[in-house]
Amino acid sequence: MSSGEAGSIYSVDTNSLMDWHDRYYPIDVFPGLIPLFDGLIAQNRLVIAETVEDEIKAVGSAGLQAWAKTRVTIFEPTAQHLAEALNIEGAYPGIKDPRAQYTEADAYVIAVARLRGGIVVTQETSSSLKMKPKRTHFIPDVCSGLGIPCINILGMMRREGWRL
Repeated sequence: MSSGEAGSIYSVDTNSLMDWHDRYYPIDVFPGLIPLFDGLIAQNRLVIAETVEDEIKAVGSAGLQAWAKTRVTIFEPTAQHLAEALNIEGAYPGIKDPRAQYTEADAYVIAVARLRGGIVVTQETSSSLKMKPKRTHFIPDVCSGLGIPCINILGMMRREGWRL
């Protein structure tokens, strides 16, 4: 199934789950990815902030919501990383979207990786790669500043050596 690099722990952002499940690797075309993700879950290597679960409930597809609902053990309670997330937001206030209508998961995704010695998985790109960024910091910018590895979902699949 998966080998991974030294049992890496992944803190996954909402957009990566949406890209996997619904956009680029949909389960009706890539059903073999579900057992691979479940393998990471069984090894406690896929760890997701509870705020990501909230975002999935708010903006995720019905299929992604159903997937998440049957895997509740992967969501870590906000209280476990609240202080670290607040520290990150304090150090990088530009990570917050001033137009957000709900609590954003970005700082929590980073906090989980930082506290667990993990890798952030996000589809976001650095603000320097955007034509007209809506804010000064995105997840890759903060991860770079904090020395936390940051990759996208395809990067995680490659690190794990997944082949379908």
